[in-house]
Amino acid sequence: MAQTVITMSTTGQGLYEFTAEAGEFVRATGVAEGLLTVFVRHTSASLIIQENADPDVKRDLGAFFHRLVPPSSDPSMDWIVHRMEGPDDMPAHIKSALTQVSLGVPIMKGRLALGTWQGLYLFEHRDRPHRREIVLHIGS
Repeated sequence: MAQTVITMSTTGQGLYEFTAEAGEFVRATGVAEGLLTVFVRHTSASLIIQENADPDVKRDLGAFFHRLVPPSSDPSMDWIVHRMEGPDDMPAHIKSALTQVSLGVPIMKGRLALGTWQGLYLFEHRDRPHRREIVLHIGS
């Protein structure tokens, strides 16, 4: 069994790649075959596996989620009750609920079994900067 925590600083909403850090953790453990579990310890951020070749993908995903779940200051969101932490907070919780806080990635031949264009991303849903903790765990 091996486990570590990656701390990522975000500057606002968007996708933050951590594929290299996760891959280095796997290599350092010496595990040839297994499963890497990735878990984000927050309720207003999530995790996704997404294309890491074309930056337009990140931009389009951000635009889609903004249209799907706008800030609570948007008139279409006047039904929201939880507003204590600002107009981006409850929408961030909704976006997190629609995505994932945990991922499983197979390990094959000592490497993450990601596809050619796949990367691991922290999906920050809040506007202001945050420090996010991501747990990487390889079970036995």
